[in-house]
Amino acid sequence: MNKEFYEQKLKPFLKETVETIVFVVVMVIIIKFFLGEIRWIPSGSMHPTLVEKDRIIVERVSRFYREPQRGDIMVFYPPMTELSSNFVKVFERLTGFFCSDIAFIKRIVGLPGEEFEIKKDPKDGAFYVYINGKPLDEPYIKSKYDYNDCSEQMYCGPFVIPEGHYFMMGDNRGNSQDSRYWGFLAKERIIGRAVTLVWPINRIKSLILK
Repeated sequence: MNKEFYEQKLKPFLKETVETIVFVVVMVIIIKFFLGEIRWIPSGSMHPTLVEKDRIIVERVSRFYREPQRGDIMVFYPPMTELSSNFVKVFERLTGFFCSDIAFIKRIVGLPGEEFEIKKDPKDGAFYVYINGKPLDEPYIKSKYDYNDCSEQMYCGPFVIPEGHYFMMGDNRGNSQDSRYWGFLAKERIIGRAVTLVWPINRIKSLILK
């Protein structure tokens, strides 16, 4: 290889390419960590609010000025997802490149310090979530009848939700692997809050409860 060619053309080209790649990676990390990202819905656990292949905007800005609230739709790493502190794994989570860590999307139903219980009405067979002894109004769920019966292995209460933890449930209560099966979600496992459905165009809407 001609030394003059390397010094005048190839070296500057390689330098510019590396600088561009580093800049793009850094910007992706900054945007995802401080602002948000777009994600797609892989399952039917959030019917009818979200359906398979919907694209949503997940924001991370609000965590700097507000606590997660009941009704928020959150993307998070469930307790069974082991979050390695290995540099490569942390890099994958920060950038989204080749990340294989499984994330869920569910709605916050129970808050830290609240008494929680799921009850089945013996009269009509409907299921209700009770917070501090009062039934919760949930207009967003698919059906109050389409539930899986509670078993001894499930988290149906009554219990008090630990501080720093949340009780997460899918809107499709008959088809959702949520806190009823794996327990409470620690706040530090939350990735961000789903705020807008952006695709398909005919379904564009806000995901923030009024």
